[in-house]
Amino acid sequence: MVMPNNYSDQGELVEFEIEEEPKWITVKLKDGSIIQIKMEIVAIMRNGNDMNSGLPIYMVQATNIIRLTKVPKELMSKKKIEDQKGQTMYR
Repeated sequence: MVMPNNYSDQGELVEFEIEEEPKWITVKLKDGSIIQIKMEIVAIMRNGNDMNSGLPIYMVQATNIIRLTKVPKELMSKKKIEDQKGQTMYR
C-alpha cells in the first residue's frame, strides 16, 4: 500500500531514550479549573525519506496525560455509582 506523497506504511520501529523528562504544561480554564497536560511518547517509526529533501520521515505515536489540579466546587456533582455488591457509593 502506498500512502499520500509516496510514504510507505511499512516503516521501521526506532528505539529511543528520553533525554529530558517531559514537562507538565499548566492551563487555567475560563471556568476556573486548572489542568495539567504532559505528552508521553509511545513509539517512533522511520518511514522512508522525503522525496524532495531526502530527509528521513519519522512518525511519532504519543499520548497526552491530563490531570485536574483545581476544580471549582460549583462544577462538581455527586453521582451514585453502584459497586460490585450492589451498594451505592459516592465519589
